[in-house]
Amino acid sequence: MTELEYAEVVIIGSGFGGLAAAKQLGKSGIDHTLISATPEHLFQPLLYQVATGVMDPREIAPPIADVLRTNKGSTVVEGTVVDVDPDACVITYESVTGIRRLRYGSLIAATGATQSYFGNDHFKDFTYALKTIEDATLLRDQIRDCFERAAETTDDAVRRKLLNFVVVGAGATGVEVAGQIRELSQRYFHADASVYLVEGAPMVLPPYKGGKLSRYAEKSLEDSGVEVLLDAMVTAIDADGVTISINKGAATRRIAADTVVWSAGVQASGFTAVLAERTGCETDRAGRLLINSDLTTGGYANIYAIGDMTSLKGYPGQSPVAMQQGRHAADIVRRKKLPGTEFVYWDKGSMATIKRFSAVAQLNERIQFRGFIAWLMWLAVHLFYLIGFRNRFVAVLQWGVAFIGRARPGFVHAAQAEEREDERLAG
Repeated sequence: MTELEYAEVVIIGSGFGGLAAAKQLGKSGIDHTLISATPEHLFQPLLYQVATGVMDPREIAPPIADVLRTNKGSTVVEGTVVDVDPDACVITYESVTGIRRLRYGSLIAATGATQSYFGNDHFKDFTYALKTIEDATLLRDQIRDCFERAAETTDDAVRRKLLNFVVVGAGATGVEVAGQIRELSQRYFHADASVYLVEGAPMVLPPYKGGKLSRYAEKSLEDSGVEVLLDAMVTAIDADGVTISINKGAATRRIAADTVVWSAGVQASGFTAVLAERTGCETDRAGRLLINSDLTTGGYANIYAIGDMTSLKGYPGQSPVAMQQGRHAADIVRRKKLPGTEFVYWDKGSMATIKRFSAVAQLNERIQFRGFIAWLMWLAVHLFYLIGFRNRFVAVLQWGVAFIGRARPGFVHAAQAEEREDERLAG
């Protein structure tokens, strides 16, 4: 029998929702233990900038211990939660020291989501995702390698395949990745790359429902040289490229490509199924928990689930929702709100960058911005949410170098790291 420890509140996950809950509990000095599978907090909206060399990975992934250093009552533990006993109020997690068990007074689960391939899990073997730092650095190295190899080969077919980039999914991430890869080809590598953005819906940025912002984003991408394929479904992916069905099978297209970025869907994390089974909470088709209006799960008043692992009132799977839910759950735990208080999301709008100096931003259905003003708004919002003075300062420098200049700090740092490793191996 393993040792049984106790925490007044246990938070599972170190994303935006988990950190928001921890900071809110810290205001009342409530002892809480945050369990995270990684030692860093990941600023996921900027992963695409790591992948395209704009930023160094360290600037969007500060250590959780540093983030919560001044937070009252915080204990940070690295581990993976594998089970929960809701009746005994005990969670089981794997750490570097082995299996540990932890008894809790209240539990806040915020384990996020993983990539969904809509039943085609074999696509994972031939595509690049953007959910973790490892995903971003892997894609960054692939992009750089493709351009460098293309510059060296004399075989036109090989060069064309290396310089074809397919991005599946025209949500915010897909649009941002496609726009940045096209900019890379023109402003950094000076190569004629072809970028294809594939979307099953009849518009880019589907959350904007085909309005002015969707149309602006589509035109802006096309003007920059991205080929946008709408009403298009990926039917096959292999090591040689992608097969696409257009307009419900009216046409089929094959694109030879070494790089396929998958940003088309998400599904709940693995722990979500465990929590659903243990609490009797129902799930939707994506495996997300159908939580109660106060964010509790099943019939347990002391277990809350927040963020991308949940489904509630059609709220979007975005960081502002997770943060507000984290604060709401923490406020109930610290009795700043009554138990059972319904969560209501305050929608502050959404935004996405398209290319350098061009973005879209929507505060509500009436107030919308596009172009340079929206791009400045995007910079300001992301600077505000970046944690730590150094991160903000370095972000400004790296954005200036990449967007005003032509350099890519992320590629430079990666090359320097490779040189140091080569020197170390050489003795």
